[in-house]
Amino acid sequence: MRDAGGSGPAGAGADGDPPRWTGGWRRALLAAGMFVYPAIALAGVAQYSRGGAAAAGYAVVVAFCCCYALAALSFAGGSKGRTRGLLAAMAVLAAGAVPFAREIAFYLTAVVVSFTIVVLKRHVPLLIGAGALAALLVPWAVRPWHQDPALFEALAIVFTALAVYAFLETAQANVALVEARAEVARLASDAERARIARDLHDLLGHSLTVITVKSGLARRLAGDDPARSLAEITEVEHLSRQALGDVRAAVSGYRTVTLAGELARGRELLRASGVAADLPAAADVVAAEHQELFGWVVREGLTNVVRHARATRCTVTVTATQVQIRDDGAGGPSPAGHGLTGLRERVAAAGGTVEAGPVAPRGWRLTVTLGASPSPSLSPSPSTAPGGDAA
Repeated sequence: MRDAGGSGPAGAGADGDPPRWTGGWRRALLAAGMFVYPAIALAGVAQYSRGGAAAAGYAVVVAFCCCYALAALSFAGGSKGRTRGLLAAMAVLAAGAVPFAREIAFYLTAVVVSFTIVVLKRHVPLLIGAGALAALLVPWAVRPWHQDPALFEALAIVFTALAVYAFLETAQANVALVEARAEVARLASDAERARIARDLHDLLGHSLTVITVKSGLARRLAGDDPARSLAEITEVEHLSRQALGDVRAAVSGYRTVTLAGELARGRELLRASGVAADLPAAADVVAAEHQELFGWVVREGLTNVVRHARATRCTVTVTATQVQIRDDGAGGPSPAGHGLTGLRERVAAAGGTVEAGPVAPRGWRLTVTLGASPSPSLSPSPSTAPGGDAA
């Protein structure tokens, strides 16, 4: 499977990209799915046209497909002017296909309306209404066809355009959410730096003031009372050592890993990565002496899930003597790496065992056990999983 000991920060990229289901190949798949409608239009040409008219109809639909593919590539590349020109050509070709495929040609209108919504991002009701109205009126208005209103084609225009619009809004909302989370993280980092600076100021302010006063006193007494001066210098040395110890203890405390903190961090990390998170809501069942170790286990395991698993769900179960992390990702053999190696060393020093490996039918499980018999577990809280599903 995977190991988090590689280079780069844990979960790099997870907080900087929109959730995966609204981007990448999924978005490309949605765009490619629109080619179903030109295929239906080709069937319409075969149904209503013969000979040279059929050849012309096929040419129009194929040209429409080419313009759509080029427009999609231009839109992905950020060329707005070229995209709009190709979109206009698609609209003309869609209208040009009507004499050859009759009402079935309005499936092309569903593609045009949906793409226009993506490009313009405005006038959505007007565009959908105009497309659906054309599908209903044109077949009925052209009397030689003796066609009823194209109800199915109008419904295809409405629901396809609405689905594309909903997807677009969701993608934009997810981008805004990621940006907001990044801003929250930046503000939290600034607040933490300010807190550390404030605490260190409070910690050192008194000690350094006393050291300064006593150093000045020792200097003044050096000539008249050497014994007392030596006592003051000794006291200054003691205060300096004490202040240094306090600073080290404070900084070490800021770096302490706790189970509760790692569960909170991991929950946000998984959600930002598009992974459903089933995590305990509390860590009270774990003894204080095991909190830090289990925190390291959760950090390592969840980092592996985000970086390597390609999972959709991750479950963490905690007892007084055991923590288990399981995902439904790709699984695979475990390579040697600094992350799991360091974790095994930590657990071995605490008298525990580490089990890591793939599970059937798919996924990966990391289990750390201290002692022989686990206690009743903390079950994942339903509120920690997107949608409110409990593990």
